Amino acid sequence: MTTEKSKVTATEPTAAPAPAPKVAEDGTGVIALDPWLSPYKTALQERYAGFQKWKKTINEAGGYDKFTRGYESFGFQVSDKGITYREWAPNATGAYLFGDFNNWDKFSHPMQRDQFGVYSITVPNKPDGSPAIEHNTKVKITMITPDGTRIDRLPAWIHRVTQDLNVSPVYDAVFWNPAKKYQWKNKAPPKPTSLKVYEAHVGIATAEPRVGQFTEFTANVLPRIKKLGYNTIQLMAIMEHAYYASFGYQITSFFAASSRYGTPEELKELIDTAHGLGITVLLDVVHSHACKNVLDGLNQFDGSDHQYFHEGAKGRHELWDSRLFNYGSYEVMRFLLSNLRFYIEEYGFDGFRFDGVTSMMYTHHGIGFGFSGNYHEYFGDGVDSEAVAYLMVANDMLHDLYPNCITIAEDVSGMPTLCRPVSEGGIGFDYRLSMAIPDMWIKLLKEKMDSEWDIGNIVYTLTNRRHMEPSIAYCESHDQALVGDKTIAFWLMDKEMYTHMSVLTELTPIIDRGLALHKIIRLVTHTLGGEGYLTFIGNEFGHPEWLDFPRAGNNASFHYARRQWNVVDDHLLRYKFLNDFDSAMNHAESKVGWLAAPQAFVSLKHESDKVLAFDRAGAVFIFNFNGSQSFTDYRIAVPTPGQYKILLNSDEERFGGHDRVSADSRYFSTPEPWAGHQQYIQVYIPSRTALILVKVE
Repeated sequence: MTTEKSKVTATEPTAAPAPAPKVAEDGTGVIALDPWLSPYKTALQERYAGFQKWKKTINEAGGYDKFTRGYESFGFQVSDKGITYREWAPNATGAYLFGDFNNWDKFSHPMQRDQFGVYSITVPNKPDGSPAIEHNTKVKITMITPDGTRIDRLPAWIHRVTQDLNVSPVYDAVFWNPAKKYQWKNKAPPKPTSLKVYEAHVGIATAEPRVGQFTEFTANVLPRIKKLGYNTIQLMAIMEHAYYASFGYQITSFFAASSRYGTPEELKELIDTAHGLGITVLLDVVHSHACKNVLDGLNQFDGSDHQYFHEGAKGRHELWDSRLFNYGSYEVMRFLLSNLRFYIEEYGFDGFRFDGVTSMMYTHHGIGFGFSGNYHEYFGDGVDSEAVAYLMVANDMLHDLYPNCITIAEDVSGMPTLCRPVSEGGIGFDYRLSMAIPDMWIKLLKEKMDSEWDIGNIVYTLTNRRHMEPSIAYCESHDQALVGDKTIAFWLMDKEMYTHMSVLTELTPIIDRGLALHKIIRLVTHTLGGEGYLTFIGNEFGHPEWLDFPRAGNNASFHYARRQWNVVDDHLLRYKFLNDFDSAMNHAESKVGWLAAPQAFVSLKHESDKVLAFDRAGAVFIFNFNGSQSFTDYRIAVPTPGQYKILLNSDEERFGGHDRVSADSRYFSTPEPWAGHQQYIQVYIPSRTALILVKVE
């Protein structure tokens, strides 16, 4: 849903402030923002009632603060007297703890069961006072099912698991209790008002053909992110997953940070260092499904099909070949909410990007369903009310306990109210990802000639977002970088990226076009597309190759599971131009603050000239998508009278451009109505160039 530019009317100095509108307390407050929701008032009330029921249950259990501390009671807890291990396994008729500490004797350490199916045991300290279970040693739980079968599992709340592929692909659970605890040095930075997200994967963040490490990311990549002007990092594939090539989306151990990249302390150091640089850190959290592994996952943990998940077909995702949580279960709710809080308390994460929200919110999981935007698709039998209630509770809990917490939803459906507060009847996310934008760019580059680009459609897609529901715009994320797809740089220049990206070679028409469009595609998305902006690691400099993790189909090769920093660091290659523009773009936003401003006022969409102009946060943005025509004395409406100067010019030589516009140019407004404003300026706008103009103070 698009919105018109808001008009502010001045009030008399003596006028009393208008009282704040009273928000309905039955979950229908969102209707005041969107009257089209009125026919669904009952559905909104029912949805909110589901949330309230959970809130009441949690309050009876001590409230959010107590209920979400499951990680302080379940799993392994260390005290002066010993180590207590607690596990929920209601289907089991018996349970035993075993491991290196007792020479893998499955019978010497029986656990006691309570009325709720929770098993526990306390292993006393050794006579010298040291823990009976040594740090970094292996542990396991064995259980007996009702039919007498004995099953071995990894503790569900374990904080570390390791994998030795030379022995077996199955993970081992490790008791992690280092003598020296990590000492935090930096406080988390304030919550960004303009969210600029650098989506990153630690494993691919090295140029070498192997799995990158936390320590390397801290030393080598964090400084790059800071220099580029991003204020937020979104870390992917952190929660331990069975298959590296799954991109972190087949979680086996939800409370264990992946041991592929290093130790928990090294992850803490990464986050602590980022905070010291003023960078907010988000975790890509996967609560939409879980790996179906039995021996080292949650699947059939206590021998039943329905402990953490729905049983039968309802508990299985056909497309992802994974298990689906039972969000209506008390212990599952505790497990997932505690999981979120654990990563904030233990690791210092500042928020979450929730993966697969579309799959969670609908009983059809979005499989084979094309959302048209009609409101009836968002209410009724197709909605998974239990999953929606979980998302509402999760957002309410996070924002209640951590007011600065940031939550982002990956949703392709366009669910109304997704990013409105739960108190109004919304689902409570801070931002949604604008997933239609990258699809639009790829479609244009794949199917249309430059002369066929529809400026009006570009503007519509970039601005087609719900009023008062912040969104994060992006040209491409990890989805577009994966093998089988193409990044924007590849669509633009793959024919010559290996032969003509050196400044010592001729600037060919393909490379010239590619560099120019790569810059202005990013800039128009950044400035017009949302209230936040995101890029994927390497795309800021037009990474020359796709992303493909080692797997059977490529002979377990790491060749494409890395980032070639060497090409952007080589001053003889043109990748540096794209990288430097990315930095200039982000730093320009820091000066103007357009992401935190209301939506832009679009003053010009000229289809034959291929020129677009708009203003936002007081700045003026001009884009000439035309591949053959430059325009002189081109009239551009400006929001306020005065003198304007160039803040950013994509055609500068330092960005690989032709320097056709003088950096010293000044533009004086003419007091005459034009394109929705009361004044205009006249500019020279070269072909395939973007300009940002700001008023001279």
